[in-house]
Amino acid sequence: MTSPTAKPSIPTKRPEGITIRAVGERAGVSAMTVSNVINGAGRVSPATRAAVLAAIEALGYVPNVAARRLAKARATTLGLLYSDKGTPFIDSILLGALRASNARGLQFIARGEEALTREAAEAALRSLVQSGAAAVLLLPPFAELLSGSGLFEDLGVAAAAIATGQAMPDMATVRIDNRAAMAAMTAHVARAGHRRIGFLAGPQHFSVADERLAGFRDGLAASGLAYDPALVVRAGFDPPAGAAAGRTLLDLPDRPSAILCSSDDMAAGLIGEAQRMGLRLPDELAVTGFDDTAIAARLWPPLTVIRQPVGDMAFRAVEQVLAALRSRTVEDRVVDFELVVRESVGLT
Repeated sequence: MTSPTAKPSIPTKRPEGITIRAVGERAGVSAMTVSNVINGAGRVSPATRAAVLAAIEALGYVPNVAARRLAKARATTLGLLYSDKGTPFIDSILLGALRASNARGLQFIARGEEALTREAAEAALRSLVQSGAAAVLLLPPFAELLSGSGLFEDLGVAAAAIATGQAMPDMATVRIDNRAAMAAMTAHVARAGHRRIGFLAGPQHFSVADERLAGFRDGLAASGLAYDPALVVRAGFDPPAGAAAGRTLLDLPDRPSAILCSSDDMAAGLIGEAQRMGLRLPDELAVTGFDDTAIAARLWPPLTVIRQPVGDMAFRAVEQVLAALRSRTVEDRVVDFELVVRESVGLT
């Protein structure tokens, strides 16, 4: 029987070496779940809460109040992880995120990563957290590479992805309906009289690339046109990749009369290659882009594009990731796109 004068089982001093991770390992849960129990945040089942409290008592863990205050102060730092390509699309995202950070009084740090692998993405995320980021914004393909890794929970950070092709289960997302957008573009080009239509699809590790390819096929079907895989080339989103992929289609004996591109930068590369080959645009070749970055209206001929409001999407993503810090819930927000018609698609 316990004596009424017995000391409480949880000591008044933090035992040396007992960490929140050790509590999580004993309870069979993540460090983030332990943190949620301690702070009364997030959704935790009664059974999980009981297991965490039992582990806290068994190990004698006492939350470090100073560390918790420091963690809350760290929420004023926002990180962004992006592919280090220096494209107008990324520039627009960076500017939008910086504006949103300034409007909310947040510190902002950005990291460009050239290697598009899960290992590189995880190392870059850890680097941002070590630099003080408590919340991170992710651009494709890093959102796809990190989704499902469990690293956000392990590191105790909230995440939001911008311009993905689909919702992500462990992070907030803000995006357009890429499939519907490309279907609308394809139908527009078909209405202009084109029947042999090529497509420059993005790389496979970008979720937007698959969605836009699916939309291209939808638009062909809706226009009564057959899908020909020989007219589809996967490539990176940058101008050199667009030029190389475009050359593949333009060298065909029966080349397409129109080529749809999955980004403005791809289209810029394709247009340069077509003009080098002596083709007259749009009379001999129609070209379209995607995003409506600054380059789209400056090319000749100016690009017909799908416009996604990337600056506004970055601003919204900041709002979402701050909300996720408070509630540990994630939201998938789909915003409107616009088909912008310019001179690069001629009537035949």
